[in-house]
Amino acid sequence: MGPQLLRVMNFNVSSDGIGAGPDEDQSLERPFGLDHPERLFSWAGATASWPNRTDPGGTRGLDDYFTRDFSHNIGAEIMGRGKFGPPEGGPWPDEPWNGWWGEDPPFHMPVFVLTHYEREPLTLTDTTFSFVTDGIEAALEQAKDAADGKDVYIGGGADVINQYLAAGLVDELEVHVSQLVLGGGERLFDGVGPDLKLEQLRAVEAPGVAHLKYRVVK
Repeated sequence: MGPQLLRVMNFNVSSDGIGAGPDEDQSLERPFGLDHPERLFSWAGATASWPNRTDPGGTRGLDDYFTRDFSHNIGAEIMGRGKFGPPEGGPWPDEPWNGWWGEDPPFHMPVFVLTHYEREPLTLTDTTFSFVTDGIEAALEQAKDAADGKDVYIGGGADVINQYLAAGLVDELEVHVSQLVLGGGERLFDGVGPDLKLEQLRAVEAPGVAHLKYRVVK
């Protein structure tokens, strides 16, 4: 078994690098802060292997391969508080907020949520959310321990990915670029700095989306 990697996977952005709308536009009704967020990941939702699919069917081919391969050798996820919610952030509400995904979250692995506010771990079916208040390196250390030798991936949002990139902690980056321009919002690579070097490992063109994979040169 090779070394554990920290990977950015299945992160969808527009052609101008936007992964979500501005913070002030995000709400319970518009968690991505966009009027039509499905345009960013419609390629994945159309595939047969999309984990949230409730009806039979779906496409096969290249797009389905990337959806199907998503969880291969992944043992834990790190996400930002913005991805877990609620969108207003701040101290945890008196009425428990247990994420966007209901009683059976789709992760099926340990998840580490970066936050400024302490909270006891939350277990829903086979997913346990742990809330980390002492920074990105502490979250990575805990996630690697929980992953039991498998890789760790960063689920988003863009700000968290950028923090790990700026700290030189990311090993691989997989991004799916949709053919639309959003103009503003949370942008991948913002504030990362000029020292980041990427080696392209894969570039696959599909209808409406380009699937890109990079190794971070260290």
